[in-house]
Amino acid sequence: MTRRLAHVARKAGVSEATVSRVLNERPGVSDATRQSVLTALDVLGYERPTQLRGERARLVGLVIPEMQNPIFPAFAEVVGGALAQQGLTPVLCTQTKGGVSEADYMELLLQQQVSGVVFAGGLFSEADASHAHYRRLAERKIPVVFINASIAALDFPCVACDDAVAVEQAWRHLASLGHERIGLLLGPYDHVPSRRKLAAARRVAKGLGMKVADDLVERSIFSLEGGQAAAARLLDHAVTGIVCASDPLALGAIRAARRRGLSVPGDVSVVGFDDSAFMTCTEPPLSTVRQPIEAMGRAAVDLLVAQIQGDRTHLGELLFEPELVVRGSTGQRAAG
Repeated sequence: MTRRLAHVARKAGVSEATVSRVLNERPGVSDATRQSVLTALDVLGYERPTQLRGERARLVGLVIPEMQNPIFPAFAEVVGGALAQQGLTPVLCTQTKGGVSEADYMELLLQQQVSGVVFAGGLFSEADASHAHYRRLAERKIPVVFINASIAALDFPCVACDDAVAVEQAWRHLASLGHERIGLLLGPYDHVPSRRKLAAARRVAKGLGMKVADDLVERSIFSLEGGQAAAARLLDHAVTGIVCASDPLALGAIRAARRRGLSVPGDVSVVGFDDSAFMTCTEPPLSTVRQPIEAMGRAAVDLLVAQIQGDRTHLGELLFEPELVVRGSTGQRAAG
C-alpha cells in the first residue's frame, strides 16, 4: 500500500498524505488535485477504491491505425495536446499487423472507465469491416468522435478532410499542366474516403471533357510497397500523371516510375494526399494536398468535450477544406 501511495503521489505531483486523503474521501483536497490523483491511479493501472469507481476517469482513448504513415502521429500529437489543455489524459492505442485489434482496445478502454474515445482513422471508414465494437460504445453512451469519413450506418460525430475538393484540386492541377492520361491510386474498394475521391475524380474529369477509365484506377493497401505495385500497373497503361490517396502511396508511385527508368516529374507527375512530415525532404519534394491537421484535431477534441459535458447535439460530419501544395513532383507533360 505504501509503495502504491508513493507511486501515485509522484505521478500526480502531490504528497502521499494528499493521495491518502483522496483515497479515503477525506476533506481538505481541491477538486483539481483530487482529479489529478484519480487520473494517476487510472494511468498507472491501479484499481480505484470501491467508493470511487462510479466516476469516469479523466482518460480519453486515442486510437490510430498505425504509426508508419506520418499523418497519424501528427494527428495524435495535436489531439493529445488539445486533450491535455482540457484536463484530459490521452491513452494512445496503436494497431499493428497481427497485434491488438480495435475491438480488443475497446475492452481495455472500457475497463479503464474512459471518458471518451477519439478514432483517427480506423475500421469505421471500411464498409466491409466489423463495426460491433462501435455500437457497443454507443450502447454504453461513451462519447466518440471519428477523424476521417465514416460509413453512413455509424451515427457518430465526425471531422474529415473534404475528399472531393482534394481530388478536384489535384486533378485540375495535373490537367493544367497538359496531362490527359491521369491515373488514380486509391485505397481498398470499401474505403469510404477512396470512394469519395473516385466519385469526385469522375465529376471533375467529365467537366473538363476527360474520362476516368476503369484501367486508370488502381487500389492498394496504404503503404509505400502497395503504392509501388499499384502504380506499376498504372504505368503499364501509359499514364503521365498519378493522383494518390496518401503520401506513402505517392512515394511508392515515384519509386515505381524510377524502376521503369522514368523521371519524376519529367515523364510522370505524382500528387499525394496529407502533406505529412518530411514530404519537403523527398527527392523530388512531393506535390500533395494538405489536410488541415491542427484544425481537424482541435475540432475533434471540442466535439468530444462537448459530449463529455452532456451536450449530445449531433452536428453530423464537419468537412475541412484541403490545400494543394505544389512542389517538385509535378510538371508539364512531356511532348510526345
